[in-house]
Amino acid sequence: MNPLGLYEPGTGPLHRLPAGPKLAGVMVVVTLAVVTGEPVALAGLLAAVALGYAVARVPGRRVWRLLRTALPLVALVFAVQALLLGLPAAATAALRLAVAIGVATLFTLTTRVDAVVGAVERGLGPLRRFGVRPDRVGLLVGLTVAAVGTLAGIAAEVRAAAKARGAERSVVAFAAPFLVRTLRHADRLGEALTARGWGDEPDRPGPSS
Repeated sequence: MNPLGLYEPGTGPLHRLPAGPKLAGVMVVVTLAVVTGEPVALAGLLAAVALGYAVARVPGRRVWRLLRTALPLVALVFAVQALLLGLPAAATAALRLAVAIGVATLFTLTTRVDAVVGAVERGLGPLRRFGVRPDRVGLLVGLTVAAVGTLAGIAAEVRAAAKARGAERSVVAFAAPFLVRTLRHADRLGEALTARGWGDEPDRPGPSS
């Protein structure tokens, strides 16, 4: 796995597609999932996302890791929603979450972080005159994408350590070390950005009227 994200090297159609159109596609799919309230339609959208994994030729081991991480979360959301709002609402919420996780992960599996950063910077280039900093926005998006892989790696390591201690069913045994390691990673990231001068520049004034 690429240390800067979930990227899986490949030569399929989705790997060759530029980052900009793929990012736009993710936004369209997530928007459709949000505005769609019919479980049948959401199931069809989820099937389309699953087809994307086949088109991208994502290895089965990566798909299994995704399922092993996402299914418990989706099941928890379904159970809570079913208890509070009933089965139809629970199915809708769970399917929406599954679609969002599935399409976002497919994007990170088929797109390099530097390609995402470059696409954002090019797209926001015309907004420089309004005080927008495309390089900073691109960095933010790149760090967000990279965080998916980082947090997934931390979660897998913490889960393995808890299992080795025979505490794989303990929520505390997972949540506490996961939180601590995540905060440590955030501290190291902040120190690295500070060392490179990020955040030291004064805010630039906007265009004069």
